[in-house]
Amino acid sequence: MTDERVVIGANTNFPLDGILTMPDNTTGPLPAVVLVHGSGPTNMDEKVGNVTPFKDLAEGLSREGIAVLRYDKRTFTYGKQMRTDHGLCVEEETIQDAILAAEILRNDVRIDAGHVFILGHSMGGMLAPRIDAEGGDFAGIIILAGSPRKLEEIIMDQNDDVLDSLNKLLKVIARKQIAKLSAKLHNIYNLTDEEAQATVVVGRHTTAYYFKEMGEHPAIHYLSATDKPVLILQGDKDFHVSVERDFNAYKELLSDKANVTFKLYSNLNHLFMPYVYGEIRKARKEYKVLQHVNQQVITDISEWIISVIKTKD
Repeated sequence: MTDERVVIGANTNFPLDGILTMPDNTTGPLPAVVLVHGSGPTNMDEKVGNVTPFKDLAEGLSREGIAVLRYDKRTFTYGKQMRTDHGLCVEEETIQDAILAAEILRNDVRIDAGHVFILGHSMGGMLAPRIDAEGGDFAGIIILAGSPRKLEEIIMDQNDDVLDSLNKLLKVIARKQIAKLSAKLHNIYNLTDEEAQATVVVGRHTTAYYFKEMGEHPAIHYLSATDKPVLILQGDKDFHVSVERDFNAYKELLSDKANVTFKLYSNLNHLFMPYVYGEIRKARKEYKVLQHVNQQVITDISEWIISVIKTKD
């Protein structure tokens, strides 16, 4: 394979470094995938600890004859200047750049413009159907470790999981902090946009508006409305999202959609790597263990893409 340097949004205020991984020894226009990050300011490899899931996916899919475009997230490159933007939402943080990435692929004569897919991981998976609907116009949607729920619901569940693992003294302290956060998040939809932008709810910079704007565009709305092929994947040892509340919820909500395929993997974590500790409070420790995305996951994604292409053609 060959890695080519590209720039996403070269003529915008937020140009981003990216890499287009092209398979070697292939002929004809190629199918391609845009990779969309999860939450937080991450680089083009989606590096966390000592693992690089997006690099693994790019190289693995390219070996199967699929071009892959990945790029630094806007908040990774411009995080300092974006912290003061109280109106920041996923539109600016994620959606716009994913659409620009898709345009780069469609304008490349080596890429089959009708066979460009989106693969979103975690929050990127939650946003992938919206990105498609707002201008991405992909051939298919791949969701890795996403959720049909609202972001604030997931955060509260993660906090509760941490709470359950603490000793008695720490539980008392943490329970008070979680209650304060819960009260803030519970009220966000009662705020005007202006009020939400003026209300910090997480850390020192993340406002209620970030959650409100995303929550007013639920992923399930877009998934229910599309007839495009959708692939939803999750590991059963994922401690960021849950099989019961997320993967099974997708299956229940989309039970009448013949265009959706589901795959659940045994003993894989949020990054589709073998789980080590299986606890959210040990996430940093788990991701320090050098591992790679499971090969079966990569094979399943590539085979699904090829099957979609064959069906369309």
